[in-house]
Amino acid sequence: MKLSVIGAGAMGGATVEGLLKTDIFSAQDITVADPYEPVLHRFNQLGTQTTTCNAEAVADKDIVMVVVKPWLVESVLEGIKDKMDYCRQILVVVAAGVSSDDILRWLDKGDGHTPKLALAIPNTAIAQCKSMTFLVPVTLSPEEKDTVCGIFNSVGKAMIVEERMLAAGTTLASCGIAYAMRYVRAASEGGVEIGFKADDAKDIVLQTIKGAVELLQANGNHPEAEIDKVTTPGGVTIRGLNEMEHAGFTSAVIRGLKAGMKN
Repeated sequence: MKLSVIGAGAMGGATVEGLLKTDIFSAQDITVADPYEPVLHRFNQLGTQTTTCNAEAVADKDIVMVVVKPWLVESVLEGIKDKMDYCRQILVVVAAGVSSDDILRWLDKGDGHTPKLALAIPNTAIAQCKSMTFLVPVTLSPEEKDTVCGIFNSVGKAMIVEERMLAAGTTLASCGIAYAMRYVRAASEGGVEIGFKADDAKDIVLQTIKGAVELLQANGNHPEAEIDKVTTPGGVTIRGLNEMEHAGFTSAVIRGLKAGMKN
């Protein structure tokens, strides 16, 4: 199976890095396209094919991923649609806020053929095969949906959703990476204030987060059930939690998520 990734920025580059860690694609079966040659240099070193021509990247590929900023999607699709074989190739568009209706309209060749289209919203943890990816199999057959879902499951976890849920998925999981990083930064800075060296504080916070995730994934408990296990009556944990809540911790998280959905 051959794949092209058009767009080698933060998200496109992370996608390629993650896929190279799987056994689905070999490096020589991946083509990375970007207009800036210096960006492509590291992907050459990783063994992929590279090109500055998007139309060239599309030729003979089974799957074409367009991973560019939302305002570039229309021009990129206009540049490749005449080279695409709608009867054979699967197109995956990774761009927040771009609707399938617009994409299908931009890709209309006037011959009655409809592209095999999926929308995908991963996050940058895809580089480490830990992405949370939301998929909309817009015009895919069940077999094609399984193929695309399998690719994204190989670099994390994929969830099939309705298109109307993509904005919510973006703020919860894609923007959520930044929110989680901000917590790590805050907790690490707090660790320094209470006596740890900066690097040690960060390592402690990261290991603690890993432990919390493993606990929840292992037993399926609600987070509050695990919190109850460590909040001794009158103890330091409940004091700390209550101080955070007095400062609006939960409310701030919810408000941030909701703000991330506003246009």
